[in-house]
Amino acid sequence: MSITINHQTNDISATSGSVTINGQTISSALVSGTAVNSTSGTTIDFTSIPSWVKRVTVMFSAVSTSGTSSLLVQIGDSGGIETTGYDSYALYAPSSGGFISSTSGYVLEPTGYLSGTIARYGMLVLANLTGNNWVASSNLYEGSGGVVAMAAGGKTLSAVLDRVRVTTVNGTDTFDGGTINILYEGGGVGGTLDSITDVNAPSPSN
Repeated sequence: MSITINHQTNDISATSGSVTINGQTISSALVSGTAVNSTSGTTIDFTSIPSWVKRVTVMFSAVSTSGTSSLLVQIGDSGGIETTGYDSYALYAPSSGGFISSTSGYVLEPTGYLSGTIARYGMLVLANLTGNNWVASSNLYEGSGGVVAMAAGGKTLSAVLDRVRVTTVNGTDTFDGGTINILYEGGGVGGTLDSITDVNAPSPSN
């Protein structure tokens, strides 16, 4: 994080991040990750998420895969992605098309309307309840299926979250279309101040 102080305008501006000034923590409102074209591979990872983050939003635009396995989001810490201990559930609205549950990740959709041509639009929101406990909810519109999949779940990590993975339940379907990105934000947890730029500072007097 960097801070710029302008003495002429009395403005203070800051880049993304978090800093503590005189005991008061200031966190950035919203930080965007780098969008990834989901056109190949079986997993898409977002890493180096700062320790002060309290909410992560995973966004999907026209995301498709080669098969009919449900999308799955997993989280992890410095020890890697965790693949067990989740409690998650997804269903369609309207309710036809079945439901699905998973303990290996946050499952985002049942399989009732899935095909290799389905394009998904929507988001999953991960929120830090307390400690390393992360709860989640999501809504995905499945374009050619004309339905919305709703999901929710929870997971307690063994350490501080620093990564998010998007994959599928079977782990073998490949991504073949669309874009995925994340947004993250803090909630009162201190960060690292990289620099302070003092603009138009008054000259010292003798």
